[in-house]
Amino acid sequence: MIGGYMGKVLQVDLSTGAIESYSLPERMLELYVGNKGLGARLLYDLLPPMTDPLSEKNVFIVTTAPLTGAGAPSSNRFNITTKSPLTGAIVNSNCGGNFGVFLKRAGYDSLIITGKASKPVYLKINEEGVSIEDASELWGLDTEKIQEKLTAGTGKLVIGPAGENLVKYAAVFSQERAAGRGGVGAVMGSKNLKAVIAGGKKRVPVAHKDKFKDACRKWRQLSREHPATGEELPRFGTSIFVNKCNATHTLPTRNFLHGSYDEADAVSGETLAEKHLIKNIGCYGCPIACGRQVQLHGKNIKGPEYETVGLFGPNLMNADLKAIIELNYQADLLGMDTISLGNTLGFVMEAREKGLIKTDLAFGKIDRLSRTLDDIAYRRGLGDDMAEGVRFLSQKYGGEEFALHVKGMELASYEPRGAVGQGLGYAIGSRGGCHIAAGYPIYLEANGPITVDPLATTGKPGLVVLNQTTMEAVSTIGCCIFSVYMFLPKALLELNARSPLISKIVRSTFLYGGNIIGKALSWPAWTLPVPAPFFMLPQVQTHAHCTGERYTLGKMMELGKRVVSMDRIFNLREGLTGADDTLPKRLTDELQRAEEPRSKVTLSKMLPKYYNFRGWTPAGVPREKTLRTLQIEEEPMLPQTAMGAASTV
Repeated sequence: MIGGYMGKVLQVDLSTGAIESYSLPERMLELYVGNKGLGARLLYDLLPPMTDPLSEKNVFIVTTAPLTGAGAPSSNRFNITTKSPLTGAIVNSNCGGNFGVFLKRAGYDSLIITGKASKPVYLKINEEGVSIEDASELWGLDTEKIQEKLTAGTGKLVIGPAGENLVKYAAVFSQERAAGRGGVGAVMGSKNLKAVIAGGKKRVPVAHKDKFKDACRKWRQLSREHPATGEELPRFGTSIFVNKCNATHTLPTRNFLHGSYDEADAVSGETLAEKHLIKNIGCYGCPIACGRQVQLHGKNIKGPEYETVGLFGPNLMNADLKAIIELNYQADLLGMDTISLGNTLGFVMEAREKGLIKTDLAFGKIDRLSRTLDDIAYRRGLGDDMAEGVRFLSQKYGGEEFALHVKGMELASYEPRGAVGQGLGYAIGSRGGCHIAAGYPIYLEANGPITVDPLATTGKPGLVVLNQTTMEAVSTIGCCIFSVYMFLPKALLELNARSPLISKIVRSTFLYGGNIIGKALSWPAWTLPVPAPFFMLPQVQTHAHCTGERYTLGKMMELGKRVVSMDRIFNLREGLTGADDTLPKRLTDELQRAEEPRSKVTLSKMLPKYYNFRGWTPAGVPREKTLRTLQIEEEPMLPQTAMGAASTV
């Protein structure tokens, strides 16, 4: 057995009460590893095509990775994969809570849930067995109270009222961390599943223990010494990006009408640290600790991340940081994705201005927002429509040109007319308007330490391919995407800061070499047989020591490419096409700044090259040669016993 795996998948049918376990084929693990990659393959194999996401036939999959629970830095993440009720596409929602660690301690690498319970239930998993328990008295509790009620010393996966009421962007929570995007909480709610708890004391097997420990030690040292992971994120959290994005016209303001906000500093990470921060908090086992603990009404709570600040703040013309803290906490208790929620509020406010919707919600007014959040979670009045998301609202009331979504998923808190590569990333993202699925090119365009011309289209397709491929691979082996910031090594950043000439050379290399990089990444894995450099990608060598497998740079990049194309063929099967790789007209047709003729996203200059680098047709369909090279098979990889019945627990 490959190191890092417990060797069992748990499958539960809530309709029949059947509880089964089985082992996955070793080849499946070698190709898809865990987390997002394995989740995508399992969903493709198990879900009947064109399934209604809120029907009992939808499959809810929790996957871990070899590094989950093994003791590596920034690597205790787990992934939820399902068909999204918000988009109809695949959704892979990643989380830093402790559930994945405890699932492995109970003896399982993955959890697959099918069917629908006849009444509210929760699932209890431990080394002794698995049971489906009555949750009638727990139904209706918020995400904090439900976790307090459940067994201490276990990992917990829960939904709040929004999930119960099938809000299309309801989230799933583990501790204070959210698997936020795509409505995974609504899928749990549709199955009458309030919670899952897991516990045990089993240890994750590691292939090369001494080498693994040494790699972890070196990785922690690199993380502490790197300017991004050792200084900026611990000191200011993700809201360090507020002022950076404001300065680069990438901070969404007034429902993405503008890219900068005069009062941005009032809601920045610096202001949050100065006026509200009590201490840093981190995801389970993470040394970066980019999370914020703040105080609200005498209680210590989790503070807002950048995405929430941007979309509850400047996007709504709201400069009241305390109000953002309160709204973030309320949204978490109700169990909603704050990215989709902030966009939905912004859309309704603009639709009101244009006479499309009758409401008292308005930009700059925050007195009605708390009540509106409750109305959405409980589907009252206009809140019932708002619970469906921006795409639904624009189709019902009008305003599609300023409905900020892709494939039905609302955009993250980066205005792409200030960074056009980010716009390309949004357009091609498998789950929609997501900065993570986009590959986060904004870091090389606007808010990172080394940035290229953000409005140039040259080189951007290649950079999006590079970023997306690297991040998908690192996420699939179990690591936080913030650990990818070390891809730009400390020595290079110091040299870049000291020498304007070196800085210019580095920026030009990234920009004009982007398409060369993109082309190189289309080559097979054997063309890059060298080890991934530890000082840039410590995740890869650490993963290799954990599993006992040799992992070259080419093999890692091939993993990332396989995950991207796997997502693509799932979406194609579900009816999405290249025509869905687009952006709202506000971003493609309207200049953000009249004085800057490049301040819009010209997809036609970038999309064909992106497809070409991916080995896809001009229509965005993976070519047969590409699928063969990436070893993506159409036939299910699961054995027939797993597709039907397996050994009973």
